Amino acid sequence: MVYIETTATLESFRRFLINNTCRSFIPESYLRDREVFPEKEGDRGAIYIEAADKVTLKKIRDITFINAKDVLGIIYISNSGNSRLKWRQIRGTLGKITGEASANSIASLIASGALSKKYVQKLAGLTDTAERNKHRQEEDAEEP
Repeated sequence: MVYIETTATLESFRRFLINNTCRSFIPESYLRDREVFPEKEGDRGAIYIEAADKVTLKKIRDITFINAKDVLGIIYISNSGNSRLKWRQIRGTLGKITGEASANSIASLIASGALSKKYVQKLAGLTDTAERNKHRQEEDAEEP
């Protein structure tokens, strides 16, 4: 897991949610409508949309599609529980993503445009540095 803390648009995080949960069965009209979001509750994963105005549209499988205006925040927990992300509105449709993300979630965040190439390179640099430091510590421990 990798800790994420970056800014992203509401639409890019919405695309991330759809790609991770319901891309294969979301109605085309819902996919095109920027105010339609998936919500999910249960033992295996969860998505909660906090908004000033929210109306339930339709339930398909374990996803409830909602129309949300003035979204203030989103909570996402993956089916495996390995990813736990929050999107919080900063201003308008710009928000901040924070939380733990699995490799799969990172790939989906990149594909949806929620993570920039620059941020991913920064994450990769931190991971490489951490792994190099760990490897050095192991080598130092082995030396007499």
